Amino acid sequence: VQLQASGGGLVQAGGSLRLSCAASGRTFSSYAMGWFRQAPGKEREFVAAISWSGGTTYYTDSVKGRFTISRDNAKNTVYLQMNSLKPEDTAVYYCAADSRLKGGSRLIYEYDYWGQGTLVTVSS
Repeated sequence: VQLQASGGGLVQAGGSLRLSCAASGRTFSSYAMGWFRQAPGKEREFVAAISWSGGTTYYTDSVKGRFTISRDNAKNTVYLQMNSLKPEDTAVYYCAADSRLKGGSRLIYEYDYWGQGTLVTVSS
């Protein structure tokens, strides 16, 4: 599976962005998906994940109520809708695919494929 993330950019605090991650291949629905982020000088961290069907979602506490992960298996795409953005959300955001259908892992090493990342910058 090859993943291509897009949708990043510069936004003011309180604004919104929607990230997309397009997957190649015909087996997208066989993977749970996740979003991670890495701020300058910090380690990569879990943001959100979704099961293969989209029926179950997981979030890190700092984005609950502000971010929404979703997927469209017909379009081989996973999304991250980010609302009420804060300067501390500034990071490179990565999508990743997890071959375990249930998904929900917060562990980087449990993801099999990674996209190239898209930069989100939130100004104060």
